[in-house]
Amino acid sequence: MDQGTTHDSKFRTSGSFGRTISVSSSLRRRSLSLSSAVASQIDDEIESESVSEAGDIGDRALPSKRHSESGSLCLSINNVLEDGMEFPIPENNLLQHSSRDPVALNTGSAVTPLPEKIVSPISTEPLVCPEYKNQESKKTLPESLEYISCLVHLAVFGILGVLSRYLLEKLFGPSVAGVTSDGSILYLDLPSNMVGSFLMGWWGVVFKGDISKVSDYLVIGLNTGYLGSLTTFSGWNQKMLDLTVDGHWVLAFLGFFIGLFLASHSIIFGIETAKGFRWLLKRYSTSSGKETPKSGSNWKVDSCKRHLAVILALTLLLCALWIVSAVLSKEEFDGGGRAAELWLGCIVGPIGVWIRWFLARLNGRGLGKAGTLRWVPFGTLIANVSAACVMAALATVKKAVDTKTCNTVASGIQFGLLGCLSTVSTFMAEFNAMRESTSPWRAYAYALITILISFGLGILIYSVPVWTKGYN
Repeated sequence: MDQGTTHDSKFRTSGSFGRTISVSSSLRRRSLSLSSAVASQIDDEIESESVSEAGDIGDRALPSKRHSESGSLCLSINNVLEDGMEFPIPENNLLQHSSRDPVALNTGSAVTPLPEKIVSPISTEPLVCPEYKNQESKKTLPESLEYISCLVHLAVFGILGVLSRYLLEKLFGPSVAGVTSDGSILYLDLPSNMVGSFLMGWWGVVFKGDISKVSDYLVIGLNTGYLGSLTTFSGWNQKMLDLTVDGHWVLAFLGFFIGLFLASHSIIFGIETAKGFRWLLKRYSTSSGKETPKSGSNWKVDSCKRHLAVILALTLLLCALWIVSAVLSKEEFDGGGRAAELWLGCIVGPIGVWIRWFLARLNGRGLGKAGTLRWVPFGTLIANVSAACVMAALATVKKAVDTKTCNTVASGIQFGLLGCLSTVSTFMAEFNAMRESTSPWRAYAYALITILISFGLGILIYSVPVWTKGYN
């Protein structure tokens, strides 16, 4: 080989090596520039979904639904990839490829394997992709019985929530303590909304995992059924509409502000006290030298036999509650009054709980296939706004018809069905999760959207007809 050929060969080799270094550097720079964008977008999607699902996710919480729901993160990552983004390539992988085959840099995949666990900034539960997730324990109930168990838990705890709301209303109302009243910014349902939000901090945030070790259906019954029915957004909204009818606009504004302030701080107080109680339990177990027992180890409903026993017991209790409510409602109906409305509310209350539970599956889904506005809990939003609108419509009907029978039936539906359809405890759980996220403005935007839509539609449905028709 002559010197010219050798020189040309060296030049081509040098050029090839230079191009290899150039391609490697280009890909490395591209990887570094895209890594922060991809990580930021994925973190935002995870956080948006987490804050929206902080309160309730409906039937998606069932064991049979969890496996499919665990792939939501992977779908989000796929959406990112479809938008033209790539995951970063580790630098050592680039060097290994360049040392073996320069062409491999252009043909190799730019996507690195997904991590086994990606932890949400809000949730304490890791989100795991299906292909990397360990198989969960075998289901103890078929899907049909899962739904039956949930519906029975929701109905029983929903009725208990209605009864608790009535007792708190009487305790703090004009007849006993005199703290709340109809014509005041301290509306009748304020104590129940505060107590329900406080307990949501205990049962729905801090001790939710411990309760789920006993039974997942108990978590649904307590948080969605009991606390969701103990608190009511539609009743809150209607009391503020009553103030506007009388011309007290400033009081209505203050009623919303004070109600939101007290409810939001109630869940914060609940979370802090629950954490303190858990710390005391751990300290006591450490100082006494006793091993902390497994949560709910003796009461855990972990077999089909135990599940069926619980379903049977709650079904019998539900039938007893309905029968007693029907009998007492019939006795009190002719005389009207609050007692008749209560027992009628206990009969129809579970319907509102069931509707809200099914709507909760929309939380964290967003709009359309792309999942736009995923941070907005549309299920809770729809439940609260629709309940507020129907309650305003029934209030207008009561004004227009003005008979004892109409007032009793309409008020019973308002107190029971619509009071259970709307919720403040779940609303506050979502509000608090958004407030503690990296985008706290979402909490106040979500609260304003819920209040303004409900109040605005309520004015059109209730206040305007009362003003124009001159109802008393």
